[in-house]
Amino acid sequence: MPVVFFGHGSPMNCLEDNRYTRAWGEIGRAAPRPRAVLCVSAHWYTRGTAVTAMASPKTIHDFYGFPRELYELQYPAPGDPALAARVKDLLAPTPVALDQSWGLDHGTWAVLRFAYPQADLPVLQLSIDATQPAAFHYALGRRLAPLRDEGVLVAGSGDVVHNLRLMRREAGAPPYDWAVRFNDFVRDALARGDHRALVDWEAAGEDARRSNPTPEHYLPLLYCLGALADGEPARVAVDGIEIGSVSMLSAVFGAAA
Repeated sequence: MPVVFFGHGSPMNCLEDNRYTRAWGEIGRAAPRPRAVLCVSAHWYTRGTAVTAMASPKTIHDFYGFPRELYELQYPAPGDPALAARVKDLLAPTPVALDQSWGLDHGTWAVLRFAYPQADLPVLQLSIDATQPAAFHYALGRRLAPLRDEGVLVAGSGDVVHNLRLMRREAGAPPYDWAVRFNDFVRDALARGDHRALVDWEAAGEDARRSNPTPEHYLPLLYCLGALADGEPARVAVDGIEIGSVSMLSAVFGAAA
């Protein structure tokens, strides 16, 4: 299976037909059909590592102040407790909790509803341990790599630039220069296959700090990179910066790139 990073952006994409949602749909159509999806979402940011292990994960509407139609959307994909146990085994000796309470947050279902609109594939989420450095997350991605040979799509969902404190609300607002520079830094490193630069992303200085004042939207990318074999190509499926400070870069890695 390939590996996919989705730049998910605003929940409002769920109600729109735009170049981002069309790209997510094309990713699902072009990739081999997986037997399940394991998604690392920016919106499950925890202490410690956990994987959803329930048979029927709920759809979580983890956003506020949006139109009623968004809260009515459901993504009733099944879970897969046996796959959750497999993930726990692969990530050993890192302790992994088999979670029965979370579900699928909008970082996951907002993109999968376009990639796999029938919601007929088992979907699991893996949480992001907020107490650990970037290299830890890349290393966990390494341990997830065998799932690809077992028909599981490993996906990350976040935004490589995500600064809502400085977002520009006016229609057609241009991106900040620092957001463009950091987005280009990520895109160039992906093209080179330079995982070290992407793991050490904070070395990019002020552009990195402004682009990600907190790291949870960037870290899902590192799980994707970790799951790759040496030399696997990357293809940017769609890119853009919205509201001045949120990157929509989505990328496909591996044979389907």
